[in-house]
Parts: sequence; C-alpha cells; structure tokens
Amino acid sequence: MLGVKDGKTEEMDMATKKRKKSKYKGVLVGGKKYYLYRIYWLDPCGDAGHAEASEVKKLLPAKMITNAYIFDKNKKYVWTFASYDEEAAVFSDRNTLLRSSVTKLERVEN
Repeated sequence: MLGVKDGKTEEMDMATKKRKKSKYKGVLVGGKKYYLYRIYWLDPCGDAGHAEASEVKKLLPAKMITNAYIFDKNKKYVWTFASYDEEAAVFSDRNTLLRSSVTKLERVEN
C-alpha cells in the first residue's frame, strides 16, 4: 500500500499497522464479539408469612448488580452469560432478564 510522508510517496507495510484497541472489555466466541456489561436491575421479592397492612408496602424489590456478557437483547429481554468455552461456541452461567426490570446497562471499560 502506498502512503505519503513528508511529501514523498512511500510503501507502507500493512502488517506493521496497529489496529485500534477497543476501550471496552469483550471476548470473541465462535467468531462473534461479546461485551462485558454491569447490569443494574430490580429483583422481585416475596414473603409467604403473615403481615399487617402497615408491613405490606415495606417489602420492596432488591436492587441487583450483575456483571456479565450480553449475548443478545431486544425490547422484552436481555440474555447474558458469564462463562464460555474458548474452543467452541458454548456458553454457561446464563440468565434472561426482563428488560422492564433492567434500570441501567453500563459497558465495562478496559
């Protein structure tokens, strides 16, 4: 490839060109890039015991934080995984979160 330096045309070696490194943490699995996210979400809580009326509204959802790779997402769901096989496109520690329960998605930087 030809390039211009100091007004002179010279040959550039493509092998020596460095690729820009992403500022976000990610992994390559099965030829696809997945990024690490910090996911803030609300987890419903329940109680099967007896309670007075004054106690009912004191039971609130837990505010959860999950660190995982996002496999996919749409308007209804977010699919995540935390473990994967380096040699095959195999995923473990998987979850599906309701998008309505997710309060924030934050991509993790390197």
